Amino acid sequence: QVQLVESGGGLVQAGGSLRLSCAASGGTFSKYAMGWFRQAPGKEREFVAVTNWSGGSTYRADSVNARFTISRDGASAVVLQMNSLKPEDTGVYYCAAGRNGVRDPLEYDYWGQGTQVTVSS
Repeated sequence: QVQLVESGGGLVQAGGSLRLSCAASGGTFSKYAMGWFRQAPGKEREFVAVTNWSGGSTYRADSVNARFTISRDGASAVVLQMNSLKPEDTGVYYCAAGRNGVRDPLEYDYWGQGTQVTVSS
């Protein structure tokens, strides 16, 4: 059974940092892109960042570019380093795995349960 488990969320003041991790199990993810999405209350799930299967190619949303960094931690794990956090970064952050490293959440096959990130002003 495929599982993606996120960790590292929490409460932080604006300007602070958090490091989210996602570990995948129950399948072979060496050829999957892995990405992060987030969802704020009352809003649609939005793309944050994605890395391809090797970690050699990454893409970030304009809203987080230069503040967030995504990286692979082996074949079955991905890390999202978030710096200079803003209150608008608040939301539930989801890890996802899919064969195409794109922005559309419908293109992803597997999802984690999410981890809450709250940035206070």
